[in-house]
Amino acid sequence: MRDPISETTNCSKRSRKRPPGLIRLLLILAAMWALVALTGCDSHDVEEIDFTERIDDAELVLIAPNRESGVLYFGFELRGSPDEDARQYLPLLKYLEQATGLRFELRFTPGGARIADLLGTGEFHFAAVGAGIYLRARERYGVIPLVRGLNAEGRDEYQSAIVVVPDSPIRSVEELRGKSFAFAGATSTQGYLIPRIVLAEHGISLDDLARYKHTCSHQNCANTVISGRSDATGVQDIFGRRLAAEGIVRIIHTSEFYPSSGIAANRDVPPDVIQKVKQALLDFEPTGAHAEGLYHWDRTEMASGFIEAHDDDYAELREWSIRFGLLNAPAGERAQ
Repeated sequence: MRDPISETTNCSKRSRKRPPGLIRLLLILAAMWALVALTGCDSHDVEEIDFTERIDDAELVLIAPNRESGVLYFGFELRGSPDEDARQYLPLLKYLEQATGLRFELRFTPGGARIADLLGTGEFHFAAVGAGIYLRARERYGVIPLVRGLNAEGRDEYQSAIVVVPDSPIRSVEELRGKSFAFAGATSTQGYLIPRIVLAEHGISLDDLARYKHTCSHQNCANTVISGRSDATGVQDIFGRRLAAEGIVRIIHTSEFYPSSGIAANRDVPPDVIQKVKQALLDFEPTGAHAEGLYHWDRTEMASGFIEAHDDDYAELREWSIRFGLLNAPAGERAQ
């Protein structure tokens, strides 16, 4: 059996000498990640990562958790490890600063459900989130959708891949009945909501599984399967295909397409600021004029930039979320 995917990132294996600031950052983030693994995905601690002028190893520095006037805080839904995800988002914030003249800081929180609350209550002004978190934050706080990501093929949709280990006897979704399954957090779209839709479309409910567990990221989901702790999992399509190409997992099913992850804003952010940020995101050219300095941006769901988002884009996923009890039905429907 293959060893689980390492929680360390590719950048931690580069040969060049590391500046002390980055080493401290990685050690702190590693400790945070270990704490998340031990305590689950609902930690309420929020760490901040400073964003400065150049994107280089020496500039990934944790700062004190105090709010500064005039700074816009940007949160993100965890995909891999905190340091790897931070490296991807920091260049985007550099671009936004240059394009808008505004100041941004990147913030991290390990709990997906907490991102919805932090965005909704204004602790985060903006956040990169999947549909699951957006729908929760929209229902509770009326957050504003700005943009959705365009993948490498220019599509504003994504899928979830159901994967097993290469030598697993499981060949189809129907064979998952009575087996164990690993989900990402309960607000994850590709790691929870879409896999549940796939299971439901094949007549399988959570009660039909031998057991299931939640992890804090797609990477952890894959590790759970690779290490033999679960029979199958659902992960981000890009991530799943990359692991399958490396012979680490085997894909047994790929879902239908659903609206991609995007960026949403707290409803109290001034309209002129929202418009500036939205336009800058729509103008972002990660494969062209703004490609320099990006870090593994091709591995994100926004590889080709962004398209304008609307609440109606999420209608189907909202219906499924209500069906699964993840959201409340509209008042009129509840009264029937």
